[in-house]
Amino acid sequence: MRIERLRWWHLDQLIPIEDDLFGVEQWTTAMFWNELANGNHYIGAFDGDAVIGYAGLALSPPTEAWINNIAVRRDRQHQGIGGALLDELLAYARGNGVRSTLLEVAADNTQAQRFYDGYGFDVVAVRKGYYQPSNTDALVMRRDEP
Repeated sequence: MRIERLRWWHLDQLIPIEDDLFGVEQWTTAMFWNELANGNHYIGAFDGDAVIGYAGLALSPPTEAWINNIAVRRDRQHQGIGGALLDELLAYARGNGVRSTLLEVAADNTQAQRFYDGYGFDVVAVRKGYYQPSNTDALVMRRDEP
């Protein structure tokens, strides 16, 4: 496995992963295009030419960043790929002067919450009905750099 910056020609490989993991609440190709066009930092985990996971981060200068998404293909989960992607995002954020990193996670996704908790993220707020069309609440989690 290798991690490198995502490019536009990788986007078609993200949609099947989105569909499998997030169903009707998945991101579209246009949403990913917009993220790349706005200069947000997107990385992919690759096995050969195949994208097996991806993650994105938006800087909010001067000292804040938001993790937009982290996803790992279902058949490659529990192999440390999500952690490797998160480590890369956090290193990139620190290298850009970020002191606080935030993210949203579905309130019913306890597996992801435990994952982020293991990286020092704490719940700081709830966004009621954030995920649509399911109307699922989102937990806002934050990690502050020492």
